[in-house]
Amino acid sequence: MWVPVATGRRGLTVAIAAAAAGLALAMAALRWRRRPVREVLFFPSQPSCTEALLAEAAGPGAPVQPCPCPLPRSDCSLSRLLRRLLSARRSLDICLFAFSCPQLGLAVRLLHRRGVRVRVVTDAQYMALRGSQIGLLRLAGIQVRHDQGHGYMHHKFAIVDRRMLITGSLNWTTQAIQTNRENVLVVEDAEYVKLYLDEFERIWEEYSPTNNSSLSQEQ
Repeated sequence: MWVPVATGRRGLTVAIAAAAAGLALAMAALRWRRRPVREVLFFPSQPSCTEALLAEAAGPGAPVQPCPCPLPRSDCSLSRLLRRLLSARRSLDICLFAFSCPQLGLAVRLLHRRGVRVRVVTDAQYMALRGSQIGLLRLAGIQVRHDQGHGYMHHKFAIVDRRMLITGSLNWTTQAIQTNRENVLVVEDAEYVKLYLDEFERIWEEYSPTNNSSLSQEQ
């Protein structure tokens, strides 16, 4: 079939324009695609007021009152850790040796209140110490399991939405956050997240009251 030269050129121009538009869209999508989280937090954290951050996480219906404390509302390692935890939308699995930081405890309870499935594994000896948040978590209806064997349950990690790993040397205690030299790695890496998820599920089943009658009843 004979096609006029002008028509052929016009078609080629349209095809080139369409290809260029498609390439531009693809490049824009690549630019705007969210990059996996890669963050390192070092402690001790600078003193900072986190009341506004937690109040915002409580939702629009929660009462908001000005905080009387003199601390600045600055970005710090604790506030960054709180934001990572509060980003959970579906699940939060926590495996901690010691947990006594009130701000982190409140953040976990807020997530539970929002409908996030929260599970906590901790050490039996340290869960009952003064200031521990474990009792408050259980009172809120959060599932908690603990060891009842030899050695400490010494892990320190959390998994947000089965996609983001938070791990390092930090126990979630006020002393560690305010005083100790500690580190926390926050990373979205499917390979590493799976390894930690497998370890959490293994411990969760091992510490189940149905598998060991000596364990106290979970709530």
